[in-house]
Amino acid sequence: MASHIRRRTFLATLLGGGAAVAWPVAARSQQTRAMRRIGVLTPYPADDAEGHARLTAFAQALQQSGWTVGQNVRIDYRWGPGNAETMRKYATELVALAPDVVLASTSAAVPPLLEASRTVPIVFAAVADPVAAGFVESLARPGGNATGFTVYEYSISGKWLELLKEVAPRVMRAAVLRELGIAPGLAQFGAIQALAPSLGVELRPVGVRDADEIERGLAAFAQGSDGGIIVIGSPRAAMQRDLIAGGQASLARGLQRPLLPRCRRSDLLWARFPRPVPARGRLRRPHP
Repeated sequence: MASHIRRRTFLATLLGGGAAVAWPVAARSQQTRAMRRIGVLTPYPADDAEGHARLTAFAQALQQSGWTVGQNVRIDYRWGPGNAETMRKYATELVALAPDVVLASTSAAVPPLLEASRTVPIVFAAVADPVAAGFVESLARPGGNATGFTVYEYSISGKWLELLKEVAPRVMRAAVLRELGIAPGLAQFGAIQALAPSLGVELRPVGVRDADEIERGLAAFAQGSDGGIIVIGSPRAAMQRDLIAGGQASLARGLQRPLLPRCRRSDLLWARFPRPVPARGRLRRPHP
């Protein structure tokens, strides 16, 4: 495959025009019916409900487009705990299987796949600002072997702090939960940090590596008053969504409502960016 391919041509290679591109029936009938192979790399663990919801929607969309697992398509899944070493290992394994295309779920899955291959087609989903992250050259002309679907640019992260101040004007401090191992964790925090002085808000970064780190960070932050929480979307934050939003004692002392733009609603009341969970796994035809 050429190193630079047009977006429409690239997406047409996805299962011969199946999941991502809704080609006319006549055109699809001319496609080969040989067994196709898809690799899927996700940083979510195999027992995570959020990860399963995304990939179940993806498989359902494939079937609706005429691709049935075991009949004309095979899907090889690699579920990861989110750490970089394991993701690189799984990316290498998937590329070695010579798939027709690989689905990269979230920003954490894209770098190891690009490191493993610059020729195997990669389609990413649920990725923030792929241009700034260096995954593609531009939105109009991605270039290389990767293309996909973006949720927002890094710069919009500053709006979350503005919204927090609008919802709770007394907020003078904000804990920002972010994952350092992926590009959005640093870049989105930077966008929030750039706006904080003008709003008179002091920021405190909190890691989301594991439950203990989250609990320690929020417990320490909750010792003060007039605080709020912003959670930068990441696989690890999503995996700890119940801990973050489940009424922990550290969240109950003096904190305003959290903004969780990429986590589903749980027990606490929060400002939401609603979207149906299953829809995130469906790939749709891009605009011309």
